[in-house]
Amino acid sequence: MSNASLATTPNAGPPPVSASASRPVDAPVSLRTWMAVVGAAFGAFLAILNIQIVSSSLADIQGAIGAGSDDGGWITTAYLVAEIIVIPISGWLSRVFSVRTYLLTNTFLFLALSVGCAFTTNLGQMIVVRAMQGFAGGVLIPLAFSIIMTRLPPSKHAIGLSIYSISAVFAPAIGPVIGGFCNETFGWQSIFFVNLLPGVVMFMMLWFSLDAEPRQLDLLRRGDWLGIATIAIGLGALETVLEEGEKDDWFGSQFIVRLSIVAGVALAVFVVVQLVRKYPLLHLRLLARRNFGLATIANFFFGLSMYGWIYIVPLYLGRIQGYNAEQIGGVLIWIGLPQLLILPLMPKLMKRIDPRRIVIVGFALFIAGSLLAMNLSSDFSGPQFLASSLVRAVAQAMVMTPLSAMAVSGIEREYAGSAAALFNMIRNLGGAIGIALIQTFLIKRGEFHSDVLTSEVSLLNAPTRDRLDHLTATLLQHGVSDPEYARHEAMVAVGRAIHRQATILACSDVIIVQSVLLGVALLVVMLLKKTPSGPAGEAH
Repeated sequence: MSNASLATTPNAGPPPVSASASRPVDAPVSLRTWMAVVGAAFGAFLAILNIQIVSSSLADIQGAIGAGSDDGGWITTAYLVAEIIVIPISGWLSRVFSVRTYLLTNTFLFLALSVGCAFTTNLGQMIVVRAMQGFAGGVLIPLAFSIIMTRLPPSKHAIGLSIYSISAVFAPAIGPVIGGFCNETFGWQSIFFVNLLPGVVMFMMLWFSLDAEPRQLDLLRRGDWLGIATIAIGLGALETVLEEGEKDDWFGSQFIVRLSIVAGVALAVFVVVQLVRKYPLLHLRLLARRNFGLATIANFFFGLSMYGWIYIVPLYLGRIQGYNAEQIGGVLIWIGLPQLLILPLMPKLMKRIDPRRIVIVGFALFIAGSLLAMNLSSDFSGPQFLASSLVRAVAQAMVMTPLSAMAVSGIEREYAGSAAALFNMIRNLGGAIGIALIQTFLIKRGEFHSDVLTSEVSLLNAPTRDRLDHLTATLLQHGVSDPEYARHEAMVAVGRAIHRQATILACSDVIIVQSVLLGVALLVVMLLKKTPSGPAGEAH
């Protein structure tokens, strides 16, 4: 399907006009436009922040509403499923209802539903409200990206994308800090009020800065409804499989098997429909463009590592070091804070240095930062993560903005919605798939290391006997009167020690594998072609 045919589709909006043609490269940007960019990026920040805040306080929420640990996972899953469904269709819906109406409506709903979560009293209510909030919050992420692409001239894209990058890479790091503090200080309901005040400010910014546009309700009649249905079913099923698979023993569960088949069939049909349909929902052929396709692949691994790290570090600190949510947040914050200093410098740096080189160095630092935390041990706790966190902070800042800029370089204005949806959806899928793989890999490697360690612990082994004798004597000296019971408890303590050490080794293995996958991303970005940099060379 040619670009010409795509450009005339009802889903594509107006006839093809490149960004450079519609706005001079060095056209001055008004204060209202910058306000729209900042307000939209702030919305994406709040949407991503909400996920991390709730995840950090999930145990307390489950207890408060009487949900078990297994069923309580649906509090997060419901939001993520709704979010991943709405991201790819947001560009089209924003044309149907206009960007202003669609974005303001979903901002209001996101804030109202966030408050509504605090007043739920059981699991069923919480799941429904969280799903509705996910549908509203998911809109804020791709629209922030597309507003930057369509409202700013190419010479200002790097600045806009630096602002957007704060939402994508800073929010996941700061979320556990805010969630842990609010939960420990004010109770679990308070985490749902965090969005309220900044959300109202954001709403007012968007109300003032976004111009009214005509709605295109006729697009509803000509919409790619088969594409919408198949991607909604496919992504919803896939996200559910990724979130619930490990808990349900993956393909040992008929529920997971059926959902996997549904996801595979629906997504396959979606791809075929988008490639043959005259008026597609998403222009998948954008992925055939060298830089956009390769950058999107790299973005997948970026999401895998970023969200995977935010999963494995809290798990390790909680299980092995006994950290609470607030303490874990105090460790993760050092991934976020340095980025606030580095991200504003990226646009100037990109004018002086080839963005490809910046991204290559960024992924190399990503790998180095991960490997700094490779040798986990009982003595490796929060302070020991500082060096790793700081290096990864620099790496994330060096990857996100230039990688996004290279991805969208040359993308025509009318394809901005598809590009924003694909780029952000793939990063989110990278995170979901990464966490699912980490969960399974952690269990398998934990079992492996436990078997190896257990085989070395034998009553025929003198050090083992000495250790058991010492523990038994200690228990007898501290109030245990029955020698047999003391011996039993000593053996249980040895078993716990083995399990703890096996978990430490498994977490180290996860970090190594994650670093290898980042190496794949590094190879991918090496294949990117050079894009024009600086104001003089940024016309599309």
